Amino acid sequence: MILLGFTLMLAFGLSLYGVPLARRAALKYGIVDSPDGRLKHQREPVPYLGGLAIYLAFLISLAFTFEFRQDVLGIVLAGTLVMMLGLVDDFGVLSPGTKLAGQLLAVFVLIKSGIRIEIAALPDWLDVALTVVWMVGIINAFNLLDIMDGLSAGVGVISATFLCAIALLNGDQTIAFLLAALIGGLLGFLRYNWHPATIYMGDAGAMFIGLMLGASCMIGQYTGGHSVSLLTPLMILGVPIFDTLFVMYIRFLRGLPIFLGSPDHMAIRLRHWGLSVPQVVGISYGAATVLGGIGLLVMAVPQDLALFFSVLTLVSLGLAAYALTRVNVGSGTGVGLQGALPAGQPKRRASG
Repeated sequence: MILLGFTLMLAFGLSLYGVPLARRAALKYGIVDSPDGRLKHQREPVPYLGGLAIYLAFLISLAFTFEFRQDVLGIVLAGTLVMMLGLVDDFGVLSPGTKLAGQLLAVFVLIKSGIRIEIAALPDWLDVALTVVWMVGIINAFNLLDIMDGLSAGVGVISATFLCAIALLNGDQTIAFLLAALIGGLLGFLRYNWHPATIYMGDAGAMFIGLMLGASCMIGQYTGGHSVSLLTPLMILGVPIFDTLFVMYIRFLRGLPIFLGSPDHMAIRLRHWGLSVPQVVGISYGAATVLGGIGLLVMAVPQDLALFFSVLTLVSLGLAAYALTRVNVGSGTGVGLQGALPAGQPKRRASG
């Protein structure tokens, strides 16, 4: 536990030191999100490259504290691929197809390293297919969630904390150390990303978080008591999953492409209710904590009770989705969308 805590604190310190350096580099070379008076209303250009600082803090802290076994190397390599992919995408030069191809390559690296969904009742080919859908979905879910100061990184910290607790309960030191390094890196970044943010993580950071958490979920053990506990990772990552499915549903009803930027996100609709950015982020943190707690509870209680809590959670999320659909967002003028636009389009971000 001492070494685990040291890994977290080392990543935190490296991130605190590295994020300002990344910010200065981004400003020097013009890698910024500039206000345009229409959708982006920050007072001055805000640099990207925060994701690079998170990644380096994560990698260096692991290098000093933990052995790089095959599964660790597979996750680190896949994480490196999506981080670099996102870094290029932050320059707006990737098409959606190229971006998806890069994500699939990263998922292939995970599968080749033995990191994939394994459900005994399913054939092998279906396990692989589920792995691809799960990983691509989670990578893009955190990317879509990154539309507001502190939102994606903070939800990532909460989700990683619950997964780290499960890893410790299962005696899985590998995942516990990986997640501790990720938590430390994200906490250091949040120091500068809290509203009003002075730096953004960009697609590089958001996709890196998604890959790390999605891969960690696949390695974790949940079914010691009953099969309903397979829902635990879905609940721990419930906020980004809910937001992604909600956006897809709304855009389907409106006849819009899924990757088209529009004010359909949960966070933006809460802003239209008159809540401030810190209030919206706080509600999102609370939802992530409650869902994570329910995920742990589902693992601990008997199957019938676990099924009851799961159904109750699903009904509650359905009611929340219905309430959000009643919010009149109009054309979305004055509300930005970062991470919800197709590659090559200008980034947008919620402000205020």
